[in-house]
Amino acid sequence: MHANTLVPIHIHGSSMIRLSAPFTVNPNYYHFANKKLNSHFPSSTFRLGSRKNYNSEFDVSAFEAERLSLDAKARESMAQTSKRVTESIAEEEEGDPKAWKWVIRKRVWDLMEAQNIAQNPRPVHHRIPNFVGASAATKKLSELEVFGLAKSVKVNPDSPQKQVRFLALSDGKKLLTPQPRLRTGFFSVLESSMLTPSTINEACSSVGVAKYGRPIGLDEKIKVDLIVIGSVAVDPNTGARLGKAEGFAELEYGMLRYMGAIDDSTLVVTSVHDCQLVDDIAVEKLLVHDVPVDVICTPTQVIFTNAATPKPQGIYWEKLSPEKLGRIRILRELKSRIEQETGRKLPCGPSEKLPPTAQRSRQRHQRS
Repeated sequence: MHANTLVPIHIHGSSMIRLSAPFTVNPNYYHFANKKLNSHFPSSTFRLGSRKNYNSEFDVSAFEAERLSLDAKARESMAQTSKRVTESIAEEEEGDPKAWKWVIRKRVWDLMEAQNIAQNPRPVHHRIPNFVGASAATKKLSELEVFGLAKSVKVNPDSPQKQVRFLALSDGKKLLTPQPRLRTGFFSVLESSMLTPSTINEACSSVGVAKYGRPIGLDEKIKVDLIVIGSVAVDPNTGARLGKAEGFAELEYGMLRYMGAIDDSTLVVTSVHDCQLVDDIAVEKLLVHDVPVDVICTPTQVIFTNAATPKPQGIYWEKLSPEKLGRIRILRELKSRIEQETGRKLPCGPSEKLPPTAQRSRQRHQRS
């Protein structure tokens, strides 16, 4: 499918809109043609002045430049890890006990690039890969009963799930999206009342979440009805999933458990290409914090995994390195809070080498 091919997508109970991959939105089209969208964007909400400005000095160019720079450094670090692990396997050396995960990731990334299934941003290596047919997978996801009934949805910030974020907002749902790699905070909440037809598309991007979203903390009283998560590979038989190896999806899940926002009954859904379905994720080798998925949406099918793999119950501090803890302020806050509440010191995981990151300017991103 060509990158600019228009794909029809239905929003529940509404007229059809057409999205491209990557999609663009004509505000005039859905403002006047889509009745359900209009019901969520009454004319009185179109005044930006009526919305609280959570980031009045937000510098879009600086944020995006720094985000791209930090992402590139993180991918370079992951590439080095992947190369080291692959070489140790080839030489039959005792190496990383998670090496088997890298073998599967590399196979999927290589296949998607070789068969031109990958979509921008490319190359898809060391990313949650965007793919041809992401809009079709999103359509199937949007037709799930759980999505239709959900009032609050947590969606990962990656490219293949951008249309999921768009449809959640268009359908009047509360959208929770984490800042990429939890670098600048925790979650941001977006709702249609915060946006206008001309800003909804931008609000679905990482820049837009930081620009328009309302940041929340650990004390936020919120219930999440559905989690949408990105994947590199997923086993349709067990629901076992592999991400891009940074562990942030697991940390986000654990923190939501601590907040009481989710429980074991909260469904976890992923959208992937059919080529990302694999049968060699060893369930017995998964770690206690790995998050399984309940439903898989591809461009061609919906799979209910009936996963028996237990879901994480929170943050497993003994798996968390001091380096990662040092990078993520919200984790340090949570650790300190739990230690104060329980009166005991929490354990810490083994040390690890993390990619370098720049320090964000407080003045540049000062919030009002």
